[in-house]
Amino acid sequence: MLDAAAGEVEHQLNADRTDSCGPTVVCACGQTARYAGRRPKTFGTVLGPVTLERAYYYCAACRAGVCPRDQALGLHGTALSPALTRMVGLVAADGSFADASGLLSDLTGMRIGAKQVERTAEALGCAVAADERGVVEPAPAAAPTMYLGLDGTGVPVRKSETAGRRGKQPDGSAKTREVKLVTVWTAETRDGDGLPVRDRGSVSYSAAVESAAGRDADPQPSPFAQRAYREARRRGFDTASRRVVIGDGAEWIWNLSAEQFPGAIEIVDLYHAKGHLCDVAKAVYGAGTDLAARWGKDRRDELDAGRIGAVLTALRPHRQTCDEARKCIDYLTRNRHRMRYAEFRAWGLCVSSGVVEAGCKHAIGARLKRAGMHWTVAGANAIIALRCCKLSGRFEDFWERRAAKAA
Repeated sequence: MLDAAAGEVEHQLNADRTDSCGPTVVCACGQTARYAGRRPKTFGTVLGPVTLERAYYYCAACRAGVCPRDQALGLHGTALSPALTRMVGLVAADGSFADASGLLSDLTGMRIGAKQVERTAEALGCAVAADERGVVEPAPAAAPTMYLGLDGTGVPVRKSETAGRRGKQPDGSAKTREVKLVTVWTAETRDGDGLPVRDRGSVSYSAAVESAAGRDADPQPSPFAQRAYREARRRGFDTASRRVVIGDGAEWIWNLSAEQFPGAIEIVDLYHAKGHLCDVAKAVYGAGTDLAARWGKDRRDELDAGRIGAVLTALRPHRQTCDEARKCIDYLTRNRHRMRYAEFRAWGLCVSSGVVEAGCKHAIGARLKRAGMHWTVAGANAIIALRCCKLSGRFEDFWERRAAKAA
């Protein structure tokens, strides 16, 4: 049945020869391309292979061919129909290129090799990334309180992408590049204890391997700062009654927050802070000991209650002999005003960045950090854009804009 349908579509399209636009057309280079007859090309479609006879124009200036029908049907520069390209994007956003190739074969009967899936998905991802940068449709705040989380996670890349970069390997080299992620969500739902939890379907993601650092002399904010601001506007974060920025305590997060979201409530993720105290307990009293467990629990209880002074008092006797204690003191002192957990809870606010942590794993790690994967930065960014677009529920919006441009 699919073969019959493909044959009928092929017959109908080839019976229409109105794609011949006269003796000349304007080439993309701006010069004149002359008619050079009709030429066939086979395209993959959701029905199966379709061979089209198209009017062909040749531009002597840039030595390129021009086929008006390809452009009209959304087939320019590709061997796949728009619908099949969309399918490739959907499956490649979720699994490896090899897995996507096999799945497409099972679902459509079309044999699209892993390399063609890779090229198609990355080209589509580049188009999605350009659309993300160019289209910002501000929305009203979805809730009185909006949350914005910032974090980073490393992805494995090819050696050429880490040349000259310092990393965490024993020799000081790097094997990964950091993806910066911005997540926006709401949490009006309450659990059995009355604590706020993420509202179902409220999470959106935007991410890329790009810098969050900016210099005072730069005329524009850093690339990631611009990304975070676009996502905030897209979700109405900037118009919410209460704006909350949550992070793990890294300095770049608060620099970006102060620059892009002045006046927002800043909260250090409670579990990151507790993790630092656990590290101190292990370093001072020994991992797995009762004394370490008791000391750690007492400090975590003090942190929950917002008694940062008591935590610092307990840490200070160890700062001369324990690097972990010294680091923790610096961390708490620097972020003290962002750790008023009892007060934040009384206001009904989230104090955990679990949504952001899950985003790093779900949006980035699950697709780009599988065994044996080593990305180029360009390839990683293309697939990240594609995956974030899909997970944020914007894939159909992108295709509607794409179709409107083609028309």
